[in-house]
Amino acid sequence: MKKILLIIIAAMAAMAAAAQMPAQSDGAKAQYRVFGVAFYNLENLFDTINANGTYDLEFSPKGARQWDSRKYWSKINRLATAIEAMVTPTTPQGPAVIGVSEIENESVMQDLVKAEPIRSRAYRVVHHDSPDRRGVDVGLLYNPRFFKLINVTNHRLDIGFPTRDQMCVVGSMGGDTVAVIVNHWPSRLGGQERSSKHREAAAALCKHIADSLWSVNPNIGVIIMGDLNDDPHDRSCAKVLDARRSPEGVASHGFYNPWWATLDRGVGTLAYKGNWNLFDQIIVSGNLLKDNRSSAARLHFWKHQVNNFDFLKGDDGQRQGYPLRTFSAGVWLDGYSDHFPTEIFLIQQVR
Repeated sequence: MKKILLIIIAAMAAMAAAAQMPAQSDGAKAQYRVFGVAFYNLENLFDTINANGTYDLEFSPKGARQWDSRKYWSKINRLATAIEAMVTPTTPQGPAVIGVSEIENESVMQDLVKAEPIRSRAYRVVHHDSPDRRGVDVGLLYNPRFFKLINVTNHRLDIGFPTRDQMCVVGSMGGDTVAVIVNHWPSRLGGQERSSKHREAAAALCKHIADSLWSVNPNIGVIIMGDLNDDPHDRSCAKVLDARRSPEGVASHGFYNPWWATLDRGVGTLAYKGNWNLFDQIIVSGNLLKDNRSSAARLHFWKHQVNNFDFLKGDDGQRQGYPLRTFSAGVWLDGYSDHFPTEIFLIQQVR
């Protein structure tokens, strides 16, 4: 009975997805290819070896968190399970690309992609060691069946103290060239207002990277993703990056941020003192919007979602409904992350 119910639910989901697909004006049955592009803050994915001093000691068997192999491998499999669940009727193999943050090194990323829940997808890893004082980096997982890597550049953010570099990964998706800039902008340590200038500098660097890409190839689509430590309406995103809340009128080399309305509905990716924020954003350039595309066969933005699956949420007390994190107040919860993953979908007409 349970199996029959699951089949019915899957069929209804497929019908709903098909109903949302854009129709051809001539009434002919169009065929589309859809690519998922996701971002996930993995919340302190450290190995168990103290390799870089005081902060790393915390994530070791002798540290305050008693971070041993049992906890590490549980965390790896939890995160892999979350990524495994990122499937839809139009993306049954999961996202083509997943940007990640709060990773210690390439080794933990390799362990993640080899974990049983997602091993069959054969994700490949892009990583770069940043000078961040906490020892965390950004990275990218990509499925080579859907994303063909072209090149990678890393860009230093100069704000007076060491922080995460911005990683720009260029590749081919559906025959179109796209650049994915993966970010983890400086935190709100010291207060949101006092620290805003650091995130504004990060936004300016993103814009500079995009302008440099367009100076070489005006047609390249640019996707800015990451834990921005700001919401869509904050100055870094809304003013410096000028990422608009509506796609109408966005210039080809401008930006559209679809997450404004999501946060307005009370949906976020992390919560603090009972209030939701949506720091985990995926922002698209104007030339990835349908109205700016010369042909339906070109890749363009379709829709977006917060992947706030029920199993990623706490189910008791003050944690109910919020992301089920790995630790809380020093207690190991055996959770996933303190952030929900986000995803956008790019669509391309193939017939």
